[in-house]
Order: sequence, then C-alpha cells, then structure tokens
Amino acid sequence: MKAVSETANPDTPSIHRREATIVAALPAFIPAPRFLWSHEEYGWIALCFEDIEGRQPFIPWTEPDLSLVIGALREMAADLTPSPIKTVQAASAAFNSHINGWNRALKRGETRLDPWCLEHLAMLAELEAQAPRASVGDTLLHFDIRADNLIIAGDRVYVVDWPWARLGAAFVDWVGMAPSVAMQGGPEPDAFLGRFEPLGASREAVDAVLCSLAGYFVVGALEPPPPGLPTVRAFQAAQGDVAIAWLRRRVGWS
Repeated sequence: MKAVSETANPDTPSIHRREATIVAALPAFIPAPRFLWSHEEYGWIALCFEDIEGRQPFIPWTEPDLSLVIGALREMAADLTPSPIKTVQAASAAFNSHINGWNRALKRGETRLDPWCLEHLAMLAELEAQAPRASVGDTLLHFDIRADNLIIAGDRVYVVDWPWARLGAAFVDWVGMAPSVAMQGGPEPDAFLGRFEPLGASREAVDAVLCSLAGYFVVGALEPPPPGLPTVRAFQAAQGDVAIAWLRRRVGWS
C-alpha cells in the first residue's frame, strides 16, 4: 500500500495516478508487483499492489545482489523493447524540459557550484544539450532505478515505483542507476556500466546523458526541498558528487 495527501505534497497525487495507469498496463511477465486497486477520498489517494515477500538489496551492495539485479535489468530491458504499452512521454522530452540543470545554472549565473563545474559550465550546458537526441529509443524505461526501488525475493528481482516511466534508449536507465550504486558501496560507475555490455550506445551518447543527469542532481540539490520530502536534496547531492567525478574521468577536461 502507498498513500499520500495533497496537503502534504500537492504534486504527489498526480504522480500516484500516473503510476497506477502505467503499472496496470504492464504485461504480467514484467517483474513488477501487480496493481490491484486505487481509491481517492478527502484529498488522499491510495494505491494497492500485490504483496511481495522480499527485501531491498543489501547496502553496501554485495556481489550476489548486484549480479542478480544486473541480470534482471538486462532481461527487463529486452522484454520492454519495443515498449509493450503506449506512452505519450519520452525520455528525450524530459531531458529537454527539466533534466537540464547546467543550462538553468548558466542562464541564472549560478555561483554555488564547485570550481570545476563553474569553470566548465558553458561546456557542460553544451554537452547536456545533446542528451535529448542521445536518449531516443523504443524501450520502456523505468527512469528511476535505485536500490530502494528494487525488491529481491529469493532469486527474483521486482522493480517498484513506476510513475516516471518513459520511452527511450535502454542504456539511460543503467547510466542513471550507476551513481547510486557507487554511492552505496558498489562498483565504480564505469565498471558497473560495463556489465551491461553491449550497451548499444556510443561513448558520446553516454557522456551526454551522464552530463545531463549530473546537472540534474547537482543543480537540483541547491534548491529548497519539496514539501514533505526533506531528505531528497541531500540524496541528490550525494549522487551528484559521484556523477561529477565519473563525468570528469570520462570527458578529461582539466
């Protein structure tokens, strides 16, 4: 069960409605808890899903959990290509509209970034602008895969929390997950990403998507927390630190 009040966070009810629509449309073979019902009353919305007897991955990550999750995510991406459900939203639209923190920082003359980001801000915004094109694909992406959105039940992995699902290139989900894995004791991002070979993406495409996601984390972490979500900015900042270090290694800008 999950429920939220519009007074706690006015944006969350619409997010819950979208998740209900998406999960209800997922084919039964996709490893997600089945959607059972929803109910709205007095400004509250509640969603009910199939109960899964399992646990989240161990933190710090262990090799058995990591191997199991990587195998499951590769299989899920294959099963979701092409997307089995219709969605009007694409990853490219998200990168174009709001996962573009470097562009926003450049336009407003942001000064709170670290010295490397400030020095290369125009270059970061330029690389970020390539992410919409780089992310185009026909896979149904989860678009928010992290340890806390996974359930391990024996030898099976379930993926939960689907409101952000979008159409795009499969590698986008894996690039997006890599900073959180490293942050939580797993392998460095390039080593993690290498286990998904073949990615079916060029180095330039990966760099563009990574750059855009890094900006989303780093610049977003500077904003006040959303209503009812006091810890989200610290979590974004921690992922941003890993993403920036990864991006610096890949692009080689001094």
